[in-house]
Amino acid sequence: MTRQSGNLPACAVVDLDAVRESVATLVTRAGNAATMAVVKADGYGHGMLPCARAALEAGASWLGVAFISEALALRAAGLTVPVFAWLSTPGEPLTEALAADVDLSVSAPWALAEIAAAARLTGRTARVHLKADTGLNRAGATEAGWPSLCAASAARASDGLIDVVGVWSHFAFADSPGHPTVRAQIGYFRDAVAIAEKAGLRPRVRHLANSAATLISPDAHFDLVRPGISVYGLSPGPALGPPAALGLRPAMTLTARLALAKRVPAGGGVSYGHRYTTLDETTLALVPLGYADGVPRSAGNTAEVLLAGRRRRIAGTVCMDQFVLDVGDDPVQAGDQVILFGPGEHGEPTAADWADALGTINYEIVTRIGVRVPRVHLNVSGPAGASGPEHGLP
Repeated sequence: MTRQSGNLPACAVVDLDAVRESVATLVTRAGNAATMAVVKADGYGHGMLPCARAALEAGASWLGVAFISEALALRAAGLTVPVFAWLSTPGEPLTEALAADVDLSVSAPWALAEIAAAARLTGRTARVHLKADTGLNRAGATEAGWPSLCAASAARASDGLIDVVGVWSHFAFADSPGHPTVRAQIGYFRDAVAIAEKAGLRPRVRHLANSAATLISPDAHFDLVRPGISVYGLSPGPALGPPAALGLRPAMTLTARLALAKRVPAGGGVSYGHRYTTLDETTLALVPLGYADGVPRSAGNTAEVLLAGRRRRIAGTVCMDQFVLDVGDDPVQAGDQVILFGPGEHGEPTAADWADALGTINYEIVTRIGVRVPRVHLNVSGPAGASGPEHGLP
């Protein structure tokens, strides 16, 4: 079983060796392409800084985040590798980002204009990656707008305001092997790169591959891959198989200690709305985690946990801070360990099991664990490895 930390009522134990092992697998799969470990959303709920350091120690050479604030936190922690932040709105702290050597994404003319203005103000050349929409219809310049964005970027580059470091895009169906859009998007991406080059740009890193494409689509690797969920040992999708089949090991185990165990009579309603009723005299056990901690309210009467060597389904409605288990006549007591999910190596449910039970994806299960749940990191490296390897900016 996993280690429970001290007397904490609950914690998310994160094995950084599992992160290292999974990243090493991804680096190997990437071949000649560099690896950007995506550590946004507090490292998918696992702890951004410890996981970033572990990923760098395992061979990743870039870090990726959604927001500038996340990138600045990485820099404040002393991490000097290339950091790419790709999601912003007008009025963001671009001067701070440029001063910290953060790479920025450009999907539209307004972003290019604001970044160029920040470059003039700071006297620093901005490192940008132009994003082409190749079929996800989310961020990125459309096919119609791409040539003009490239031309405008080339003009700003000739002024010395920006350096177009990269061209990038994102898949819509990479987790569905053989889906026709995968091949189509690779083709559209190649066309987008050709248009950028025709405009006079010479991007050094072309990147398209997410976790799924890193693992199964070598023709999508180009110069850089951007794995996210797989950094943390989780499969990008059921169609790709379980983590072990992909060379991954789940890093997080969510645990709690029972707050109470008590005998109750048959026919008693349990928790709000009495959505569960005891059939016989039984023992109810109280787990101090709830929807304020990221346990979905919809998990009531649906999701399972491991307690005293057996899987047990949540009994009744999940509350804000707690939920109940019906353990029958099994001997349990306050302080006993409950495992909500983990790698599955000891019979406990996995994040994928929870996702299947709740009709969602494993990404949501791990990222929604709230700030009241401490992250306990195992196998933290010493000071010599605290920042990971340093890499010059390409």
